[in-house]
Amino acid sequence: MVKEVKRKGWRIFKKIILGIFIFQLAYIILVKWVDPPITITQLVNLIEGNGLKRDYISFDEMGPNIKLAVMASEDQLFPDHDGFDLKAIEKAMKFNEKHPNRTRGASTISQQTAKNVFLWQHGGYFRKGLEVYFTFMIEKIWGKKRILETYLNVAEMGKGIFGVQAAAKAYFNKDAKLLTRQEAAMIAACLPNPKKFTVKPLSRYVAIRAVSIQKQMGFLSGDEDIEALLK
Repeated sequence: MVKEVKRKGWRIFKKIILGIFIFQLAYIILVKWVDPPITITQLVNLIEGNGLKRDYISFDEMGPNIKLAVMASEDQLFPDHDGFDLKAIEKAMKFNEKHPNRTRGASTISQQTAKNVFLWQHGGYFRKGLEVYFTFMIEKIWGKKRILETYLNVAEMGKGIFGVQAAAKAYFNKDAKLLTRQEAAMIAACLPNPKKFTVKPLSRYVAIRAVSIQKQMGFLSGDEDIEALLK
């Protein structure tokens, strides 16, 4: 009797796991073509009373400057890696071992997109493990342009502000496509912690970091792989 109950329980468990796998795979494929209706981070912001300002736009409507600024700031090897920057991860691990009270991240744009669309902020090793899986899947199924487009649409860029169009409107009263290099660099500078590193009012961190990002944008301009993603 006990063995029979265990067998039934195991069969039910396997069906549940299979159902979850099929559902998430279908959702990954769907989001290659359809913008995510809402993310966990956006939902949490709503619950916390921060509001939700967003306006999904197409890749072409974003313009080249914000794309270049985000790659210069967050992931300069984005066109070349398969979702993970192993050298950056190794450096971050060594840094974190030497500085236990400080944490340095090494997440690529692909990893951040996987986290922002399918998962949640923080969460430790369990979430990191899921992040690796989703990063691998979107690299294989979506491709670089869709990953960058989705990231620029869902990333938090201020208190209750998600995506480059909402950020461009909130901070500079213009469409994302019309952002100057300086304006794009300021938005990119806030990404590590958009509630703390504010664009409006302009925080000291964003002001200083934006200058560095603009320099990096200049260095990246002309790179064939980068230029291919800006079109």
